[in-house]
This record gives sequence, C-alpha cells and structure tokens, in this order.
Amino acid sequence: MTFHRRIFEATYSLIAVLFLLAWLRETAALRPLRDRPSSGSLPWGDEQLFLRRDGNDPNPYSRWNITGTYRGRWSFAGTSNGSSKFLDFGKSNGMSVFELASTPTKINGVHYVQGAVIFHDVHDGGRDLGVAQMRVEGVYIWPFKQLRLVVSSGSEGELLQEDHFMSNPYHLLGAFSSQVFQESPGEKVRRKKMLMSDMEKHCNIEIAAQVSRISSCQADGERDCYHLEGLMESPAVEDDGECFSPILLNATSLNVEVYYNKAVNYTLLVTFISFLQVLLLIRQMEHSNTQSGAAKVSIIMIGQQAIMDAYLCLLHLTAGILVESLFNAFATAAFFKFVVFSIFEMRYLLAIWKACRPLGNGEGWEAMRRELSVLYSRFYGILLGGILVMYEFHNFLRPILFMMYSFWIPQIINNVIRDTRKPLHPHYILGMSVTRLAIPLYIFGCPNNFMRVKVDRDWCISLIVFMGFQALILLLQHYLGSRWFIPRQILPEKVLLQ
Repeated sequence: MTFHRRIFEATYSLIAVLFLLAWLRETAALRPLRDRPSSGSLPWGDEQLFLRRDGNDPNPYSRWNITGTYRGRWSFAGTSNGSSKFLDFGKSNGMSVFELASTPTKINGVHYVQGAVIFHDVHDGGRDLGVAQMRVEGVYIWPFKQLRLVVSSGSEGELLQEDHFMSNPYHLLGAFSSQVFQESPGEKVRRKKMLMSDMEKHCNIEIAAQVSRISSCQADGERDCYHLEGLMESPAVEDDGECFSPILLNATSLNVEVYYNKAVNYTLLVTFISFLQVLLLIRQMEHSNTQSGAAKVSIIMIGQQAIMDAYLCLLHLTAGILVESLFNAFATAAFFKFVVFSIFEMRYLLAIWKACRPLGNGEGWEAMRRELSVLYSRFYGILLGGILVMYEFHNFLRPILFMMYSFWIPQIINNVIRDTRKPLHPHYILGMSVTRLAIPLYIFGCPNNFMRVKVDRDWCISLIVFMGFQALILLLQHYLGSRWFIPRQILPEKVLLQ
C-alpha cells in the first residue's frame, strides 16, 4: 500500500505541474492574434509610424483600420432571379463574409486592401458548392470612407492570404456549426478553383462600398467595429452583358479577439475538467484496488467513458490543426483528454478485465494474449464505428449524445444482476456526472459560446435530469443496496453456505 500511495502522490504532483504549465501556455497563446503581422507589404509597426506621422491631422478617419472579418447579407438589386453565366445563387439573398487586410501606402490617405469575399448558398449547375470565395484587392481611401475592390487573379499572395484567413478563429466557428458535406474536400477545392478561374477570365467584378464606424460596438473589445455597405457589379470583359446581376452588400466587422478569447477560455475549462477527472479516477482506483473490488465495476461503463474521452481528444486535436493560431490551446486540451483516456481509463479497463477473467487450467500467455487482442479489437472497432455512425447521422447528434451519456446504466444493471454493493465511490459518481455535463452544457446551453450553436435549453434540462436520475440510482444502490427498488417477492432466495 505504501508503494501504491507513493505512486499516486507522484501522479498528483505530475498532473498539478502539467496543469500549471498548460494554464501558462494557453494564457501566452493570446499573443499571436494581437501581434500577428498583416498579410500586406508593411507590418503593423510601420502602420503605427504612418499614423503617428499624421497625428496632427484633425481628420477623424486617419486612424481607421478596417482589417478584420465582416459578416453580413447579400441581395440582388431589383427583381433579378439570380441568373448567372457561372453561378446560380439559388436564392435572392443570403449570407456573405468579408476577410480584409489593410496596409498603408506611400500615398497619404490611401490604404492597400487585399482579402476575400465569401458567398453562401451558391450552386454550380445544380451542385451545391456551399460557398463561393473570390480573392479581391483594391484601395481604401479613408478621408472619404470609400472602399474600391476588384477580383484578384494573381497568385503571389495567395498562400499568404490562405495562411492568414485559415488561422483566423472565425473559421473555427463554421467547422463546429456547419454540416458535413458528402463530397471530398480535395475535389470540391479543385472544382471551386476552376470555376473562379473562369470567372476571373470573363468577368470584371468590381465592389464599391462605403465604410462607417459603429460606436455602440466599441465596448465589446479593444478595437472599433465598422460597417460596409455597397454594390458588387460584374460587367463582362467582351461587353456581352453582365456575368450576374448587381448585388447589394452589407456587412459588419466581427471582434475576432472576443471569439479567440472565448475559445481559449473553453480549452482552459476542458483542461481543468480533465484534471478533475484524473483525480476522480485515482480515487476510484484506490476504492477498488483489490481483485474483488475491481470485479464489481462494469467494464462497459469504463469503456464507454474511455470512448467519449477518445472522441474529445480527436475533436480538439482536429480543431487545433484547422486553426493554427489556436493550436497550442486546443492541443493542450487534447493532450489532457489523451492522458485521461489512454493512461488512466485504459489501465483501469485492463484491471477490471483481469479481475473478471476466470483462471483457466494450464492456460498460458498465448491464450491471454489472444483474449487481450480481442478486447482491444472490440474497443477500437467500436471507436471507429462510432465515428462512421456520427458522420452518417450527424443530423441526429442530440439523440446520439443522449445514448453516449447513458454510461451509468451498465453499472446499474451489473449491480442488480450480481447483487454487488458499493462498487463505485460516491465522489466518483457525483464528480464524473458533473464534469461530463460541462462540455455539452457549454455547447448547447451557453448563449455566448464561440461555436455559434443555437441554445437548446429544453435539451440541456433533459440531459441534466437524465444524468441526475442515473447518479441518484447509483447513490441509492450504494447506501440502500443494489436491489432496493425491486420488490422482495420477485427476488430469488439467498442460499447461506454453512
């Protein structure tokens, strides 16, 4: 016992040090977005010098910086049906996103702007593209608050722009809230590039917009918010009509740092929850450190929780890869989930398997290895099969989550069948029930979550009641007996061995 207690104390210390390092690392992760250089020709430091040079200019527009992400709506001017030589917008209006990066030029009052315009609900010959993205460049004349953009066909800054935009935390929002398309990403990207190339050859797409500042948005963050309103026209190169009808555009800038900070705070929450779950698992392993104690625990219950943590590990790691500026934060959360899943839960799973496994006569290592390989094959087969099921039935995510959060039910049934008492520590039951609820309640219950998921209070209340009911039955089984809710008349008689 002394040796095991020393191991647990060392584990406590190691987890505490790792949690402290993770907190310091994620706090430092706030710096890349604020200190990120722009994708233009001049860094932000030169822009500050440019603005200081005009510090005596009383013009209030001299310090306007329109770099950022803008989200708004597009609609066809007049009664157009949205016909186009290259695109079928399908609707008369929809959502649009602007990604702009502005840098000063040698001409006083003129900023060079490059970026992209993204249209949603776009079709190509009946096939849904999801979005159509156009690279744009132009100038922003801040004394007159005028923005002029044209479609850019050059590829010199394409890689730089892609790195800048894909590292933007705003793109993470769509990754969580949009549906998964059946078409492969590589094929979709190639088709979009061919379509945009044809448009760039045959169309002169021009955007003229007026820029205004929104004073009511300044309290939400350190940066000002701006509003764009203008018109996009597309006269053909050979004067044979328009590529598509004029489109009215309006968009308002998003405070990306707010989303970034929310994402980092979310990863801190996941890291802290993982730390608590490790402590709860250690407490439970101490509670059932004998072979008879481990045999009372349901292997399905532990395996189901291990699969949930494996999914969370993969999900956070994928999110960190998709958004480079948030990689440190999400990779730390994924690492802690990996520790919970691979080190503690899998170790406890093997201990339960060994305790429940009957000893065979003359059974050697080869037979044990075969059974162990079958156990691992079933576990990882269910893990991969669950990914395919969630991919095919992603529209039924909430019922699937309800099934995953029924992990206490196998233990309840196991207690009734075997008439086992006190297999789980009460702290483990309560702690795991609360910590497991934290992530789904944040996603579906927090109105200010960074994933743009619509709040569903009824579903959250149903999940809390469902989990609370399971935990209540386990606690009553712990104190009143595993079969307390079954009438004695239908229980089998106990045989006392003398």
